[in-house]
Amino acid sequence: MKIFDRYTVIQLIFIIIGCALGIIYLPLLWEVMSISSLELLNNGFTNSILGAIIFFLLSLIFGKRIVNRLTKMEQYLSSKNPFYILMGTIGMIIGLVLAILISIVLFRTQYFITNTLIPALLMIVFGYLGFVLGTTRLNDWNKLFHFSIKKATNTFTSNKTDNKSYKILDTNILIDGRIYEVIKTGFLEGTLLVPKFVLYELQYIADSSDSAKRVRGRRGLDILNKLQTENIMPIEMTSKDYEDIPEVDSKLIQLAKSVDGEIVTNDYNLNKVIKFQKVKVLNINELANSLKPSYIPGEHLDVMILKKGTERNQGVAYLDDGTMVVVEEGKNSLNKRLTVEVTSAIQTDAGKMIFAKIVNN
Repeated sequence: MKIFDRYTVIQLIFIIIGCALGIIYLPLLWEVMSISSLELLNNGFTNSILGAIIFFLLSLIFGKRIVNRLTKMEQYLSSKNPFYILMGTIGMIIGLVLAILISIVLFRTQYFITNTLIPALLMIVFGYLGFVLGTTRLNDWNKLFHFSIKKATNTFTSNKTDNKSYKILDTNILIDGRIYEVIKTGFLEGTLLVPKFVLYELQYIADSSDSAKRVRGRRGLDILNKLQTENIMPIEMTSKDYEDIPEVDSKLIQLAKSVDGEIVTNDYNLNKVIKFQKVKVLNINELANSLKPSYIPGEHLDVMILKKGTERNQGVAYLDDGTMVVVEEGKNSLNKRLTVEVTSAIQTDAGKMIFAKIVNN
């Protein structure tokens, strides 16, 4: 609704209230002024018109202010989740009911202060207190009505009738891009879930002043668009957010808990945190490492020494799949292609590492 329409509605409300109050209270004013005997002035039609005119003039003074207040209130409420509004409304209704019950005795009195003013103040105060109580104790209400409001507060539910298995994609896995190839192979099942706060982070990275970050952010958005358009696997977006949690990683963990989903990532540190939080995680790096070929002692490899190792006289080379090869006595053979013999191999959290020695021709 436009501001002009709201302003017009408010003016109409003022006029209607003015008509009613004019009929009720202007005769009392004429009587105080000792002119109640003037039938031309003291009649229902004239009183209603005068009341409407007075309140129309008041609407010109206060109308726009009320519109601005209503607009700010709408913006505030629209930024809150439905559970916040629901509990605030229930609390306000309970407060109003209590105010009415207290005011029943006051309604029967003959004085304006006790039969109208005090009940109105009670309704305002109790309604406000009820709204505040309903919105400031959300966690307590959630625990109290856990089973009845769970479906209303969660965008997705993990009950037995819902067969969806959610795989939640984080920012890094989309930027990495390998998730697209993994999904094409059919090894992942269920429904991909992309939170909007992850999408916003991708947009922020894509709009960065740093060219490297821009490329990474746009690659993540491209991967997301390909997943949506090619429809290889069901994909859903969720607007569920946690405003009290600033970090995206923490939001992912909380979302995974609420939908009983699994987080798909390639972030080493996030992988550790997720496991500590007892949330299921699928690490694409662990998958890639498990698929790398095994090298047994005595096997020969052709490698190029690219840099010095951390220990004395060691050289470091890399295989085509990124596996690190530490070559003993390889320090003096930088940028040379050599044949080496595998002596041992270890598996670390960061990947596989091979130790080798130079084969003497």
